[in-house]
Amino acid sequence: MYHYLIGPAVGAVIGYITNDFAIRMLFRPHHAKYVMGIRIPFTPGVIPKEKARIAGAIGKAVSENLMNREVLEKSLLSDEMLDKMGNAIDEFVATQSVNDETIEQFARHYLTQDDIEALRNNTTDGIVKMISGKLQDSGLGNNIAHMAIEHVMEKTRNSVVGLFGADKFVAGLAQPIEKLLAKHINEILQNNSQQMVEGLVKDESEQLMGMTMKQLIEGHDEQVAQIKSGIFNAYQVIITEHLPRILQDIDISGIIEQRINEMDMNEAEAIILDVMNKELRAIVWLGALLGCIMGTINALI
Repeated sequence: MYHYLIGPAVGAVIGYITNDFAIRMLFRPHHAKYVMGIRIPFTPGVIPKEKARIAGAIGKAVSENLMNREVLEKSLLSDEMLDKMGNAIDEFVATQSVNDETIEQFARHYLTQDDIEALRNNTTDGIVKMISGKLQDSGLGNNIAHMAIEHVMEKTRNSVVGLFGADKFVAGLAQPIEKLLAKHINEILQNNSQQMVEGLVKDESEQLMGMTMKQLIEGHDEQVAQIKSGIFNAYQVIITEHLPRILQDIDISGIIEQRINEMDMNEAEAIILDVMNKELRAIVWLGALLGCIMGTINALI
């Protein structure tokens, strides 16, 4: 009776030990071992020995099959992802629609006061330069002078003095007066436009920063919807047009290969065992089962 039990038991133990030993040899030893200058066979373990080749293969497989343009576009532009974006935007808007913080207070959650001041000053300066430049270069003085003369002539024609032909007299002087007036207006704009615009822009900037988030959103449903649509459009353009360029500039395969090669083997072993511990344990117990079966067959023969 014991003869039939000892064989399967021994076979199971041998199968368990050999498979467990084989799995350990995948990782250990981490470095080659030598006796009298001769390297001991099977040292280092299979994974430490082939670490560079494995790193290259994993990097190539990930970049070509898991993080290529088609896979990322399909994932990033999926209905599920777009729904998540839409829900996130709606949730943000809903939260801010009851937020009594001013825009400046809200910005402090993400920026320092110095950053806010720098942003405000840079933005204000940029807007002032843009508007004042447009005023100086747009021929605004000519337009104002022309409209002013047209207005005077219209008033003259419709007044009592127009009955006595005064409008014809004014018409004769209109062109030289318009040129002179346009010259003076353009000079005023050249010399003072930046100062005038700066005061207006700064006042508007202060009022804007003092508005609450609730006031900013309240009553602007159409604008919020347009901004949401703009965010979606910009996101889709970035993914479809710029993603290939980004992937081309980022060497995903090289980054993964370098990261794996930089890993200490203890770290790499811990990661692999954490991911595949259940499967590797199953292989060990499968060895025990096969050993038991072989032992049983041997005992019956």
